Amino acid sequence: MLKELYTAALGMLPQQTRLEMTANNLANANTVGFKRSGIFEQSLIEARENLLNVRGDAETEDLPISQYVDFRPGALQKTGNPLDLALDGADTFFVVLAQDGSEHLTRAGHFTLNDQGMVITPDGKMLLSTNGPIRIELPQQGDTTNGDTVARQIQISPQGELQLNGQFVAQLRVVQVGNPQTLQRSSSTCFQPTDDTDIRELDAATIRVQQGYLEASNVNVVSELVSMIQLQRMFELGQKVIQTNDGTLERSIDIGRFTS
Repeated sequence: MLKELYTAALGMLPQQTRLEMTANNLANANTVGFKRSGIFEQSLIEARENLLNVRGDAETEDLPISQYVDFRPGALQKTGNPLDLALDGADTFFVVLAQDGSEHLTRAGHFTLNDQGMVITPDGKMLLSTNGPIRIELPQQGDTTNGDTVARQIQISPQGELQLNGQFVAQLRVVQVGNPQTLQRSSSTCFQPTDDTDIRELDAATIRVQQGYLEASNVNVVSELVSMIQLQRMFELGQKVIQTNDGTLERSIDIGRFTS
């Protein structure tokens, strides 16, 4: 009887994790460059071994499931913004620098100019060139030209060469990851390499950048909603199994007390 309760709980925990991940995917359906997360269950043999070897309560770290990130590219959306950039291919990434000095990889190409003329992400990470952070000289105080006007004068070639009024400024740093599944998610749109990550620096001849475009989230809202409904129903089935077994166990205890 107790084994049935444990089996039902073990089946409900993966569904709860799936439900939370699906909700997070839906919440980021409109986030530029977001890559949906997924879960797959390992083989039934491993699940059976887990059930037989783990005694007591069901722990989430004992569950026979694994998480992954779906790195398929999202649809391109034309914005016309000169600092909106998109990359061809699912395994290429921009490199950005965080305030703590750590490097992150991202497909979210929505960049702006800050007060110091640095090209940054919405959360303040700096876009890197082959020579470090990209800085553009802004007009001095009193000049009628503002930062927005300067941004409109930026041209970025398909090879990642950034120019201002025809003058070379920087060469964008773009990398290719051999197996993106080795990356570790550091934020909704950024990833960090691990010891198993194979990174290759791309030269201008192999870079394909599209200026004025953004890569949308690769979340399929309809598919995620259908998945959420299915997960809720399966979770409810697990609850009913536990309630039924709990009632049966309670009756068995009452009968045992009566006969004794």
